[in-house]
Amino acid sequence: MSDPSTPTPMPPALGARVLAVTSGKGGVGKTFLSANLAAALARRGQRVLVLDADLGLANLDVVLNLHPKITLHDVFTGKATIAEAIVKAPGGFSVLLAGSGMVEYSRLTPEVRDEFLGVIRSVMPNYDVLLLDTGAGISDVVLFAVSLASEVMVVATPEPTSLTDAYAAIKVLATQHKRQHVRMVINQTARPGDGRAITSQLQQVLDRFVTTGAGRSVRLIHLGDIPVDPAVREAVMRRQLLMVNAPGSPAAMAVTELARKLDETVISRADGTGN
Repeated sequence: MSDPSTPTPMPPALGARVLAVTSGKGGVGKTFLSANLAAALARRGQRVLVLDADLGLANLDVVLNLHPKITLHDVFTGKATIAEAIVKAPGGFSVLLAGSGMVEYSRLTPEVRDEFLGVIRSVMPNYDVLLLDTGAGISDVVLFAVSLASEVMVVATPEPTSLTDAYAAIKVLATQHKRQHVRMVINQTARPGDGRAITSQLQQVLDRFVTTGAGRSVRLIHLGDIPVDPAVREAVMRRQLLMVNAPGSPAAMAVTELARKLDETVISRADGTGN
């Protein structure tokens, strides 16, 4: 039997661009970014589905203040169809929620692998963008979800522990999954330019210690920063989207710019390798 965590390239079918949002450690704003980025992309006219790929500790429903009656668990067990599990979220996009505490799905068995792959293949033709909100770290479930994406966004904060864990995650993506490039989003930056400097420092370390299967260093693409902004905490505490609660705030404007860059360099381009 093959290793269930082995990367599974998605078939070159027409449909959504699959983008994974991941992180080395939890608590860096990954799910917050996934939800608000989806809203920003929807404003640009994209049909967006956010799939909660953190099968063991899902919390996208909490961020969006949704109380789903049907989740991925019901789809996996045959109790409901995928169409029944997809719900509209505030902000003009759709979500497919996993449900919290799904212990049986915290390990990547061949069954979970096949079910998850089947769900993604099924929804791809109906959307322009499929955002995979993965778990944090380098578990087999996280790495499998990331392997299904054409593009990976690693979210980190300027804190040393976050950057150390981001480096570890990128190293695995480069060495085991042969990723040639990874997009970086630095959250909670204090000053303009901090994220670009942090990305450059990470690149220097990767150039020195990590090579891909082709013998080249993985290339980090600085996608953008999200500044420290009190409006973020307020939106999180209210369980509202920042893009809805405070669309003119500095952080919301930064997310809007991230969406523009993704739309112009990844989603609307065939090769997806633009800066």
